Amino acid sequence: MGIREKGRSFTSPPRVGTTIRIVARRFCTTKALLALVFVTSAALGPVAFAQGGEPARLLSELPGFDFSRLSAAAKKELVNVLTDEFDACGRPLTLMASLKKGDACKHTRRLVGYAAFQASEGSAATEILNGLAKYTQTFSGKRTKLPVDERQCVGPRDAKVTLVEFSDFECPYCNAARPMIDELIKARPQVRVCFATFPLAVHPNSTLAGQAALFARDNGKFLTMSAALFDNQTALSEGMIRQLVKKVGLDEKAFDKAVAEKKYVDELNASKEAGKAGGVDSTPSVFVNGRKVTLLFSLETMLLAVDDEHDWLSGNSSWNGN
Repeated sequence: MGIREKGRSFTSPPRVGTTIRIVARRFCTTKALLALVFVTSAALGPVAFAQGGEPARLLSELPGFDFSRLSAAAKKELVNVLTDEFDACGRPLTLMASLKKGDACKHTRRLVGYAAFQASEGSAATEILNGLAKYTQTFSGKRTKLPVDERQCVGPRDAKVTLVEFSDFECPYCNAARPMIDELIKARPQVRVCFATFPLAVHPNSTLAGQAALFARDNGKFLTMSAALFDNQTALSEGMIRQLVKKVGLDEKAFDKAVAEKKYVDELNASKEAGKAGGVDSTPSVFVNGRKVTLLFSLETMLLAVDDEHDWLSGNSSWNGN
């Protein structure tokens, strides 16, 4: 399950450090459980120290941030990131120089907060820099047009920002992601959150579970059925799924008929193909306005992704003025 960490703050004010994250760094994949690949080489270049001081002192001089809780090793990695990477909003300054001026854009400040979080988790500077570069490229890259069913969404239909999560009802990491998505919905009610099915072949009951969810959707109970399936994830079987259909107040015989007629098979396959077209190779996978979120799944990164998207739209596809 996700763990809520209290007291962590990398910006002040306001405090934005409370983070829920998936402890296990492995997601379910279409072949098996695929480990997230990290860069193992650490770049400890001399740039940071050439600018005059130890990491702790350099970080303490940045207005509006509090990095005091970072370990010495994490501070060292973070300083290397800040002195190697340029301002995220296009100014000819390093992140360190931009932060020292005190007028860095919101996008830059968010990325620095994420970099600090990654450093606190033990990531090397090169790994953090590669992750930031990959994430930044998603804004100017090709976006995937994902069909969504409003009956599988929460939030305003006319939302400027739509988040789509592809998940599998037997994927434990999708289950662990549920409280994070719930927190996101509470924190950003102006964002539309839509759920898409992505049954994996390695999970024997995921396709039937997906059919049950779509059957429930057609009867106005998609979210209720989805919650029931996840709540009983470790006990899912054909019999259990039929029990859950009945438990949420649906007609078992009508469900059996829909399954026998393969009523939802084509829709499940279409959802999966749409995800694959956008680059889904593991669950959960998240898209924000068709842009795949490449950062490690956590509440913090989901908030970063939707807030960045809002500012990107406000700036007419740029960070100017943000």
